[in-house]
Amino acid sequence: MKLTVVAGNPKPGSRTLDAARTVAEKVTGRGVDETIDVITLGAGLLGWGDAGVAAAVDTVRTSDLVVFASPTFKATYTGVLKLFLDQFAGGDGLKDVVAVPLMLGAGPAHAMAPDLFLKHTLVELGAVTPAPGLYLIDTTYTTDTRIDDYARRWGGALTAAATIRTDIS
Repeated sequence: MKLTVVAGNPKPGSRTLDAARTVAEKVTGRGVDETIDVITLGAGLLGWGDAGVAAAVDTVRTSDLVVFASPTFKATYTGVLKLFLDQFAGGDGLKDVVAVPLMLGAGPAHAMAPDLFLKHTLVELGAVTPAPGLYLIDTTYTTDTRIDDYARRWGGALTAAATIRTDIS
């Protein structure tokens, strides 16, 4: 199973990236294979044909389980993540990729954002999302139990779905 993390934070090496790695590792019980810190792709995100962006897209397309993470920005995911997701053409750019929508925010007001905004976009692109999205408070995700609780509740379903994808590929 190929496990990938995609972080769409405007700051490289962000808490969003750290949280995504932690979620991926807790859900699967193993390390991440690939990490895409979207902001490091730079201006290549603004068009089509950039080799670095194409390689990142291919990495995600060939992954079995991907945690897509974003800070909450204006009640939804960032424009940086949107620019990356726009690279997946048509309604099947993420065909059969098992996806975990993850968002971080300053407080509970936007707790539904991963399911209301990010999950719908991922499904529109063909991803499989067998579990609800996860919302974390950006200042407490390292000390609260939300990630462990999520992994305990949904880890089996997510890894099973990703394993099925691996078996049929």
